[in-house]
Amino acid sequence: MSDAASETADPVGYFLEDMGYHGRHERTRAAYERVLRGFEAFLDERGVSVAEADRRACLAWVASLRDDYAESTVATYASYCNRFYAYMTQVGAFDANPMTLVVEEMDESIDADPTRREVSVERMRAFVADVTHPLERAVILTLLKTGIRVGELCNLDLRDVSLAHAGVREAYPALGTRGRLDGRPNTLLVDPDISAGEATNGEVRSASNKRKRVTLVPVDDELAAALTRWLAIRPDARSDAEPLFCSTSEAWGERLTPSMVRTMVESHARDAGWYRTGGGAAENVTPHYFRHFFTTHLRDRTGDRGVVKYLRGDVADDVIDTYTHNWGDRVRDVYLANVYALTGT
Repeated sequence: MSDAASETADPVGYFLEDMGYHGRHERTRAAYERVLRGFEAFLDERGVSVAEADRRACLAWVASLRDDYAESTVATYASYCNRFYAYMTQVGAFDANPMTLVVEEMDESIDADPTRREVSVERMRAFVADVTHPLERAVILTLLKTGIRVGELCNLDLRDVSLAHAGVREAYPALGTRGRLDGRPNTLLVDPDISAGEATNGEVRSASNKRKRVTLVPVDDELAAALTRWLAIRPDARSDAEPLFCSTSEAWGERLTPSMVRTMVESHARDAGWYRTGGGAAENVTPHYFRHFFTTHLRDRTGDRGVVKYLRGDVADDVIDTYTHNWGDRVRDVYLANVYALTGT
């Protein structure tokens, strides 16, 4: 254990406190606390602290979970433990992450919950066909075709969006002005350095982006068309940050919030019979479900978990560097060759 670790007698509490500083929701912190305290108790019974645990101790803990939980839940709990160790290693509190090899085998980042509602591409295409408002259509297609989180979608500014359409570029000079987007038309940039309660691009944000590295997400022709149609009617934004998506209702011109997007999706899901009050995550279709839909269908079409992980923002630094450097011949080509069509355009 490093000198930094000796500054706290409670590494789990230290990690949870930092999660709060980074804007993680109270429910998320509570879930992490429940799992990590259980892991801590498991180790304590064996006379080992979390700072001293090795790979075999972590394997034993994972094996013990399988007596009580489904494999998908075990994978989720293991991912919590892995993120704890990864963070504590990064800040210098621990010397190494004993969970690294454990989670590589488990492939915890791909949602494989067998009880979740499954919607085919054909049924989702019919669902999208009933979404006619340009804003709602662009929002829902962005979630379905990129797999980004709802908070990440709300945090997109015009500068984060590169579109090839000449007319829309003339109308919105701020489009795609990020340096990382030079020479990359029809691309979204998801910025990891956005935290709730902190200012980015001159505006305090209400949601955090949950990535550690910049992700460049391809935009196919039908999503580009939906975004172009939306921008043709987009009201002037109230923020100088120029959010991509802003309200066309009571909060006219204000940046969409995750709550607004969830309400929007819930309304259409209820109309489709895909949402009911009291229904759980396995039954109701929500923005988070769209991320699951993206993961499942693109993974099945490409057979390439690495590309899907990159786009979701789940990839470790060494892998994400490989995909970023091979942008043209790997991520973008694989995505555009395999992404499902949802509008027929």
